[in-house]
Amino acid sequence: MHCIIIEDQPPAQRILKKYIEDIGTLHLKATFADAIQALDYLKTEEVDLIFLDIHLPKISGLDFLKTVANPPHIILTTAFPDYALESYEFNVVDYLLKPFSFQRFVKAVAKVPVKITPAPMQATAENPRREIFLKSGYEHIKITVDDILYLKSDTDYTELFLADKKHLSSEPLRYWEEMLDPRQFVRVHKSYIVNTAKIEKLSGNQLFLTDGKVIPVGRAYKEEFLRGFVR
Repeated sequence: MHCIIIEDQPPAQRILKKYIEDIGTLHLKATFADAIQALDYLKTEEVDLIFLDIHLPKISGLDFLKTVANPPHIILTTAFPDYALESYEFNVVDYLLKPFSFQRFVKAVAKVPVKITPAPMQATAENPRREIFLKSGYEHIKITVDDILYLKSDTDYTELFLADKKHLSSEPLRYWEEMLDPRQFVRVHKSYIVNTAKIEKLSGNQLFLTDGKVIPVGRAYKEEFLRGFVR
């Protein structure tokens, strides 16, 4: 998903750039300190999403929205809560009140409507899913299920850890527990689901994975894990 930033404060620009880089599914095309420059840019370039400050030099963010015909999706970023009600008249995706966390940023981006939403493919005992498409903004990222080491719940989203990278999902851990093959993926803690094929050993209340990661085993989950996977 291609995006631009319209923000006149360098510290706020740096935070947005870092968050955009960390989320992994956004491509930052340009950054502007005022809306006039952005208006000229949009005459020749197409973007999917704008991170827009309200208090800008020359013209405000809201005046910018009044000027642009058929604007891209907009996420407002501002230190002032007073404009929240007015902003939604422009059908903005979300209103981020500075300072905002990365988790809140991820939640806002997840609200951006996707162009195509494939029907979910449910796994069955006879035909477990070997590949899944992880929804992130406009994109659906194909992941090979066997490559997943573990999943971790983290506040407003779920992190999927692979050997060389991780992906963010706006779905809760419970969604993934139901989606993945229970013969391979097991909930071992309120915050963790583990790929049993990646477990090297169980010691006490800790699972040691093949990549060296140590995962805690919750007491409420240990008995079921032992019954189902330990012989």
